[in-house]
Amino acid sequence: MTALIWFRDDLSLADHAALQAGAEEAGGIVALYVLDEESAETRPLGGAARWWLHESLSRLRADLAALGIPLVLRRGASERIVAEVAEESRATHVFWNRRYGSERHLDARLKASMRERGIDARSFRGGLLFEPWTVATATGTPYRVYTPFWRACLALPAPAAPLPVPETLTAAALQPASEALDAWQLQPTRPNWAGGLADRWTPGETAALGSLDRFLDERAPGYRERRDFPAIDAGSELSPHLRWGEISPRTVWHRALAAATETGVDVGTFLSEVGWREFASHTLFHHTGVDRAGNAEPGLHVRGINPQFDGFPWRRPDANELAAWQRGETGFGVVDAGMRELWQSGFMHNRVRMITASFLTKNLLIDWRVGEAWFWDTLVDADAASNPFNWQWVSGCGADAAPYFRVFNPETQQHKFDRDGGYVDRWAPDSVMLPQLVDLRETRVRALAAYESIKLAPRERSAP
Repeated sequence: MTALIWFRDDLSLADHAALQAGAEEAGGIVALYVLDEESAETRPLGGAARWWLHESLSRLRADLAALGIPLVLRRGASERIVAEVAEESRATHVFWNRRYGSERHLDARLKASMRERGIDARSFRGGLLFEPWTVATATGTPYRVYTPFWRACLALPAPAAPLPVPETLTAAALQPASEALDAWQLQPTRPNWAGGLADRWTPGETAALGSLDRFLDERAPGYRERRDFPAIDAGSELSPHLRWGEISPRTVWHRALAAATETGVDVGTFLSEVGWREFASHTLFHHTGVDRAGNAEPGLHVRGINPQFDGFPWRRPDANELAAWQRGETGFGVVDAGMRELWQSGFMHNRVRMITASFLTKNLLIDWRVGEAWFWDTLVDADAASNPFNWQWVSGCGADAAPYFRVFNPETQQHKFDRDGGYVDRWAPDSVMLPQLVDLRETRVRALAAYESIKLAPRERSAP
C-alpha cells in the first residue's frame, strides 16, 4: 500500500513523523510539495521567503534522491493537487505534519474528503514543542501572558524526543510527474537582489544542524549576556531553519539540554526564546478558529488581538517617510542599520526589530500592518505566527504586549546596545550624515495623545 507524504513547512528528513509513518508502508512512498498561492487559508510568500524555499526544496530533493525517492513538485490549490496526486499514485494513505494557523481548516477539509474516498488520511505532530490544546489556564482558556504560559509548558511532560531519519525508504511504483522547480521562478533574476541572502545563508537540513552545533559550542556560553548587542554574533540564527522545518524545535530542545548536561552551559535563556516562538504559534492557533457562521477568522496579520486598538487613529502613510524607513534613511543610526541589514541579508537582530517597529508605529504613527507586510516580504524567517505576533507586541495590540506608551527611543537604544557603533558602522555608516526624519520628542507626544483617544474602548470583541 502506497503512502503519499505531503511536505509543507517541514523540509527535512529527521524528526518527520509523517515520513516515518510512510516508511512503514510496504508499497513505498510518494513525496509531494505543493506551492499553494491560491487557497484562501494560505498567505502568499514574500520575496525573501520564496528565495529560501527554492534553496531548501533543492536540498530536500537531493537528500530524498540519495535515498531513492523523487520529490514531486506541483503548484496550485492544495485540496485539488493532493487529491490528484493521490489518484495518480493510487495512494492508500496520505500523511502530513500539522500546521497551526488558518491552513489547518484546509487540512481538515482535505482529511475528511480523503476519508470519504476510503483513503487513510492522518496528520502528525508538527513544528511545535507542545500541541496548543495541551496548554491552558486553570479555567481552560489560552494564556495571554508569556511567563505563566511558559511556566505551564515546563510543567508538562518533556517534549518528545526527535525521530531519526528513516532507516530505509522505498519509492512507490507509480511516481507522478513533477513540475520543474526553476519554472516556479521563486528566485529573483532581473535584477537578482538576492546576492546578500546567498552570502549570509545556506538553507537546508544539513546547514540547520550545523548552525545548532556551532551555537551550542561557540555562542551559547555567553548568550544570556550578549544577545541584546547587535554588533556581536551571539544569536543562533536558527529562526529561518525553524520556520521552514529544516530542524525541529524538539531537536533544538533535546540537543541544547544534552549540551547543558555535558558542558554545564546555561541554555535556559536560549530555550525561553524558543518558548516565545511557541507562544506566538499557540496564540495564532487560538486566534485562527472559525466563527459561529463557520467562517475562518482572519490571521494575526489582519486583526490585532486587543480590540481596543480597532479604532486607533493611525496616520495615512506619508510616501516619503515610509520609503525612508524602508530604505534605512531616517537619520537614526540603529534604525537605518537594521533596515539595511534586513534588505541586504533578509534578517535583522531581534532587538533592532523592536526598535525599527517602534519607530514606525509610534514615531511615524503608521499602522503596524504596513510594517508587518514589509517584514513579511523581506525576512527569510517570516512566518504566519512570529512576524505578526511580534509586530502586535511592539504596537501594543497583541498578546502580552508592551504597553503602547513604551516607545523605544532609537538614540537611547543605540547608546545602550551599540555604544561603540560597531553595528551602525557596519550597515549604515552614512546615517549620521542624514537629516533626522522626525523629532523624537514631538512624535512621542503625538503617539501618546493618539493612545489616549482609545483608552476607553472595550478590551473584548463581541462574538459575531
